[in-house]
Amino acid sequence: MAIVPHTPALNHTNNPPSGGHRWECRVYPGQLSHTSRVRTDLNTDLNRLLTLPSEVREEMVLCVSEMFANACEHSRSGRDPEGRVVRTLETPVPGLVRVSIIDDGTRTDTTTDSLPRVPRRRTRKDWEQAERGRGLLMVGHLASRWGFRPVLDFPFCQGLGTVIWAEFTLPASATAGGTR
Repeated sequence: MAIVPHTPALNHTNNPPSGGHRWECRVYPGQLSHTSRVRTDLNTDLNRLLTLPSEVREEMVLCVSEMFANACEHSRSGRDPEGRVVRTLETPVPGLVRVSIIDDGTRTDTTTDSLPRVPRRRTRKDWEQAERGRGLLMVGHLASRWGFRPVLDFPFCQGLGTVIWAEFTLPASATAGGTR
C-alpha cells in the first residue's frame, strides 16, 4: 500500500500536450548580483518564440526580476553560499505565458515567515515612507494572475522550496502572430 496517493505525473516535456511550449529551465546563483542575467536570459528566451509588444515584455521582465529578488532575499537561496534559484517559462495554452521562480526553501536564520506575501496592513503614510515591500504588489498589478505554492505539497516536505508564478495574457496581436 502506498503512503502517498498516486496521481499522474505532470508533463515536463518541451512541448506540453495543450499545444503550448516549455523553455529549458534556467538556474542561477541566489545572489542579487545575477538579476541582470535573469532579465537578459528572459528577454532572449522570449525572443526565440514570441512576438511581443515591448510594453508586455518589459512588464514580464520587471515582474521576474522582482520575483527573483524576493527568492534571493527571503529564502535559503540567498543565504546559503550554494543557494540556487530556478526560472521556468512556458506557454501552457495559446495566448498565455507563465513564468515561475523556484527557491531553495525556508530560511532557518529568521523567526519570521518567509512565504511570499503582498503587504496589506500599511497606511498611506506607511506606503509613502516604505523603502521595501512593493515587489509582489507590483507583480499583482502587472500580471494577469500570480500566486505561490510549495515545491512539494506534503506536510513532511514543508520548507523545501517555494514556487512563485505569474501569468501574462498576451494581446491579440501577439497571439495572432503566434510563435516565431
